[in-house]
Amino acid sequence: MIKTSGGFLISQIKAIQGRVFEKLLTEAGISEFNGAQGRILYVLWQENNLPIVELSKRTGLAKTTLTSMLDRLEEKGFLSRLADKDNRRQIRIVLSERAISLEDKYQEVSGKMSEIFYQNFSDKEIKDFEENLNRIIKNLKEK
Repeated sequence: MIKTSGGFLISQIKAIQGRVFEKLLTEAGISEFNGAQGRILYVLWQENNLPIVELSKRTGLAKTTLTSMLDRLEEKGFLSRLADKDNRRQIRIVLSERAISLEDKYQEVSGKMSEIFYQNFSDKEIKDFEENLNRIIKNLKEK
C-alpha cells in the first residue's frame, strides 16, 4: 500500500473546521451553544424526540460524552429529557421552543460553512468526495 496521510488530514480538517464554524456562529450572533452542541441540536432539528441511544448513533458521540453535553444544553433551556410513554426505562430528548427558534439561523451558518468547505469544487467532486468519506466511515464501523 502507498504511504497515506488521510487520517492526519481528516484530523486537521476537523480542527480547522471547528474553529471556523465557531467564528461563524459568533458572527451570526449565536453564542448560546458551541459547534459540538450544535451537532446535537442539528440532529434533533431533523427529527425531534429521539431516544438517547439513537441520538448517540446519529451524532457519533459516545453516550458518556453525549450525556454531559445534554446536561449543559438542558441547563441552558434547549431541551428536556422525558421518559418514553411506552418504555419508562428509555429517555427521549425533546427540543424546547427556544432551540427550535434558532434553527434557521444555525442553518444559515451551516450553509456558509458548506460554501467555504466546497469552494472551487465541482458538483461531481463534491459527490465523489462525500461518497469516499462514507466508504471510510463504513470501513471504520465494520471494525
